[in-house]
Amino acid sequence: MQRIAVFPNMEKKDSGEMLKRLLKLSKKKNVEIALPMEAAKKFGVEALGHENVKSLPIDLALSIGGDGTLLGVCRELGAKGIPVCGINIGTLGFLTEIEPDELNSKIEMIIEKKYSIEEHLLLAGYVKNAKGEEKFLSYAVNDVVITKSGAARMIHLGLSINDTKLIDYKSDGIIIASPTGSTAYSLSAGGPIINPTVRALLVTPICAHTFLLRPIVVNENDSIYIKIMPAQKDVAVTFDGQESFNVSPSSEVIIKKSPTTAKIVKFKDKDYYKTLGEKFWGQGRKA
Repeated sequence: MQRIAVFPNMEKKDSGEMLKRLLKLSKKKNVEIALPMEAAKKFGVEALGHENVKSLPIDLALSIGGDGTLLGVCRELGAKGIPVCGINIGTLGFLTEIEPDELNSKIEMIIEKKYSIEEHLLLAGYVKNAKGEEKFLSYAVNDVVITKSGAARMIHLGLSINDTKLIDYKSDGIIIASPTGSTAYSLSAGGPIINPTVRALLVTPICAHTFLLRPIVVNENDSIYIKIMPAQKDVAVTFDGQESFNVSPSSEVIIKKSPTTAKIVKFKDKDYYKTLGEKFWGQGRKA
């Protein structure tokens, strides 16, 4: 029997109805469903709840929500190697693979294992304090963003890649994105769109106070160092827009490729460029 962990976004009004449909399908197909206890209680299925669902042996995870919900599940399960598939009840749903009207057919394909797994690069973030002590912060599927956490004014940063110092500059911040995250905040800041299968990292400054610094695409094995200059206060580093940490003056944020990946379920009837055209520009594949 397959065990599928389900992570509904409890803030979405349609989550309960989508979960009800999913549970009805799972009973017909003899699939065991496991939910976080908080969600199980909210939706009246406490018998399916587990206090630490992520510690269970899981064959696959489903998120119910939008891209943000999927990102959160990928970030938490990436190190465990568990594939994740998103059911979209959000607005854009660029990363999710299942639309509400596809639920029955796509769950059938999941049960019959008629899908592929696309491995997406996972970012790992660290901070090194002024004493040289390094600490792991978190993972990100989309991006790691360094900005002011207080008053909206420019911050002074230093950018290095590997052992090479590139530039000290002032800006509103900087985005280190994976190819998956190239269509998120980085795109709004002027970065390019990169196919998630391209093995690269993307460095995108946010409103840099110099014409000489532009988005940079670097090798996936490069390490990126962002120095927080001594006079800077109220600086934060944020992972996928969901986890945030304050960083001290004179510290250094280090971003590199994680040894693990985010495993996202994909189906044959969809490809990256078709999704890009439909979701971003309302265009489908021409006949």
